Amino acid sequence: MGYLHVEIITEQLSKKVDKPCGDVTETERDKTSTIHFLCDGVGSGIKANIPATMAAARLKEMLRNGFTLRKSFSSLVSTMEDARKNDKPCAFFSAARILNDGIATILTYEMPGVIFISNGYAAPLKSIPQTGFEGIVSESNCSLKIGEGILLVSDGITQAGMGKGITNGWGIDGLNKFINKELRAGTKIKELPKQILNEAKRLWQYVPADDLTVSLLFCRKGRVVNLLTGPPENSENDAQVINHFLRTDGLKIICGATTAKIAARVLKTELSIEQEYGGFITPPNYEIDGIDLVTEGAITLNQLYNVWGEDFKKLDKNNPVTVLVALLNIADRINFFIGKAKNPAEGDISFKQIGILTREKILPLIIEKFRADGKLVDVEEF
Repeated sequence: MGYLHVEIITEQLSKKVDKPCGDVTETERDKTSTIHFLCDGVGSGIKANIPATMAAARLKEMLRNGFTLRKSFSSLVSTMEDARKNDKPCAFFSAARILNDGIATILTYEMPGVIFISNGYAAPLKSIPQTGFEGIVSESNCSLKIGEGILLVSDGITQAGMGKGITNGWGIDGLNKFINKELRAGTKIKELPKQILNEAKRLWQYVPADDLTVSLLFCRKGRVVNLLTGPPENSENDAQVINHFLRTDGLKIICGATTAKIAARVLKTELSIEQEYGGFITPPNYEIDGIDLVTEGAITLNQLYNVWGEDFKKLDKNNPVTVLVALLNIADRINFFIGKAKNPAEGDISFKQIGILTREKILPLIIEKFRADGKLVDVEEF
């Protein structure tokens, strides 16, 4: 099946235009899954935003520290129940985890139900009540394929219209009927969050009584880019590392002349230079049969870091760095294969004079930028 990527599409509206939204969403990705949180702070504005933000941050922190999703969720539920009893700021929340094989688990605490969406229809997922809590905690499960997704909403959506012509509000069933009507009319799944938000606003007669949030977790085939840079620390592992790199699904990029020479030797092919070296602004570009892009190393990686996030139209189309930026921009997952051998050229004083960081220093900065942009980054060192 390849890499199944979970695309998150969120549409949101604050109860009051000039106030912070009391609903907060966060996404955490790792090699095995994508986890999305929708936290609804009690109240509105800053009073609701603070506990919702804290709830999302705590869930992320516990997961990063090795706690399971259920343990993290259960712990936060207990904290929020204590807060409710003592009339302190609190938040309600949903947490959805989708594994790489499409198996999804959704936990909800005092939140609306979850809707499964396929290409032709939508249906509310069956929820299983969880005991041992004073609040309403439920679990839903399903299996997702490419082209399918699940929808999480805050109660500002399901209560839309309450007191304005709809006795109990839109409700999860009313929302589901609307989604099916939109699908039959030809609306694409990824367009649904905006359509749902617009309809909820209409039902509220454009004066919502609560914050509105819709999050779609949509599964599609992921775009993978593999980037190899630096020779292995032990040269005896050259062939093993190159072959491992080549077997990995996705586009193949090599950054570094020495690394490229090793790859060409292992592949028993020629390394050719496509562009004569033009100085520090335009690093050289190479070619190896079977590799999508081959560039110089240190200068290219430093330029990549410096221009990442800039308007693409400003970049020099004849610079291999521009091609590198384009390929990495479209990637959902970036696999770094990093050789730990020292490069003698990195000690050249001219590199320091013009601010060229070594591979060892620039790569963590690049990876940090990619992760901040929501890309899944995996790192292997050799």
